[in-house]
Parts: sequence; structure tokens; C-alpha cells
Amino acid sequence: MAVAFSNLVIIFGPPLIKEAIYRFKNLQSAPYQPLNQSVIKTVTTPDQIAQEATGYGVRTDFALVIPKIAAAANILPNVNPADEKSYRKALKNGVAHAAGTSFPGQGGTIYLFAHSTNSPANIARYNAVFYLLKELRKNDEIIIFYAGQKYIYQVTDYFITAAEDTQWLTKQATSETLILQTCWPPGTSQKRLLVIAKRLN
Repeated sequence: MAVAFSNLVIIFGPPLIKEAIYRFKNLQSAPYQPLNQSVIKTVTTPDQIAQEATGYGVRTDFALVIPKIAAAANILPNVNPADEKSYRKALKNGVAHAAGTSFPGQGGTIYLFAHSTNSPANIARYNAVFYLLKELRKNDEIIIFYAGQKYIYQVTDYFITAAEDTQWLTKQATSETLILQTCWPPGTSQKRLLVIAKRLN
């Protein structure tokens, strides 16, 4: 019985700790305020951008920050989402950028994915950056640092879709669009949770 309990703690401990910290912070601080489209932070010089990124604990070459859920991670570019060995290695070190999709500033669709596991047993082995993605709502802010620049996106939609639904990888965007993907429910590979955001600045 003790061994079974300790195994459950090892498997589900990391995401539950993230959830508890998120809930506790929300109780202790003022509620998160979604970004007002007319008020965008004016961080423009390379030094200011670098200083802000350092404050989040990420680099300015390619990184993601989601203030509402305190998620911050460097992004590994051009990861093949069809190559399991490749993306599993990438997900241990951060968020993966799907090969063939755009980069910030190019005006297309930027597709990022993280915490994609094939069983609850693997949840502790992978970087759980997107575990709290389920908490994002319309108008929430997402920041991407890329090539020394800062890009701000605002959530426009979020939904759950089938694991086989790959249309979002190739869908043509009319404006620069950021798509974040993770597994749903967390720690499974049954479905996918997608968060869609449009660039503001």
C-alpha cells in the first residue's frame, strides 16, 4: 500500500504541485487582469527586452511567457511533430516549435506544443510547462521573445479536439496567429487542448 501511494505521488506529484501553487497564488494576490488591447507594455529597446526576459528566466532568442499561469520556458525551434523521438527529447528541455510553421514577425501561424505524454506514468518525466494551459481564457496575454524582440499575443479562442486533428498545423492564417497545444486530459494522449491567440503589437 505504501509503495502504491509513493508511486502515485511520483506520477502525479509534479502537476498537482503546479496546480496547488497556481491556486494558492490566486488566493494571495489580486486577480489576474486580461490585457487591454489599447494598453500594451512599451518595452522597446534591446536592453529593456533582455532585462524583461531575464526577469522571467528565459532568453530572447526564442522563449514563451504566459503571465497568468506563471509559465516561462525557452522554445526549441523546428521540431518535427511527427517524429516521436525528436519531440520527446525536445519536450524535456522546453516548449517545441513545430517545424514548417512560422516564426514571430512572419505573419503566419506559429505552432507550439508541450507536455505531450502517452500515459500518466510519463507526466513526471516531461517538462510540464503547459499543464495549466486549461486556465487561459479570451483576452489573456501571451509573450514570445524571438531574435531579441518581444511579441505580444492575446487569446481569442480555446477548445478541445481529437488527437488526430492536425488541420491546425497547416491551416493558413489571415493574420499572425499563435497556437499552443497540449494533451487533454493532462497526462494522457486522448485529445488535444488548443489555445489560439492573435498578435497585438
